[in-house]
This record gives sequence, C-alpha cells and structure tokens, in this order.
Amino acid sequence: MGEMLVVLVIALLVFGPTKVPQLGESLGKGIRNFKKAVNEPEAESVPVPVAPQPQLAPSAAVSQAAPPATVRPTEDA
Repeated sequence: MGEMLVVLVIALLVFGPTKVPQLGESLGKGIRNFKKAVNEPEAESVPVPVAPQPQLAPSAAVSQAAPPATVRPTEDA
C-alpha cells in the first residue's frame, strides 16, 4: 500500500493536479477496452470457404515437377 502512495505522489508532482484525473480516466478506458476485446469472440472466427484446387493427372504432375538439383564440384585451389 505504501508503494502505491509513493507512485501516486510522484505522478501528482510530475503531471500536476489537473492532468492526473485525465490520465486515470484514459488508463481506465484502455483497460476496460482491453478486457472487452479479450473476452468477446472474434468476428473473423467464421470459417471462410476455400475453392478446391484442381487435381492434376499423375503424368501431368510428373512432367511439371522441378528438375533434380545438380551439384557442381568446387575447385579448391
């Protein structure tokens, strides 16, 4: 409890008596909005239908595959 009093006195000295209530109000609104956002379900949680990908014939899939990687020997000079 003593630490909280020290923090409040320092805030009063730094910000002045007119700004402390405004800062408290802003902090309270921010915490309230954060709690509200955490507790409510997301609007984007509805699954979005995805168009099916066309299936390639096995012969077409093989012909479109990437060529095998070639390894060149390095010259150590």
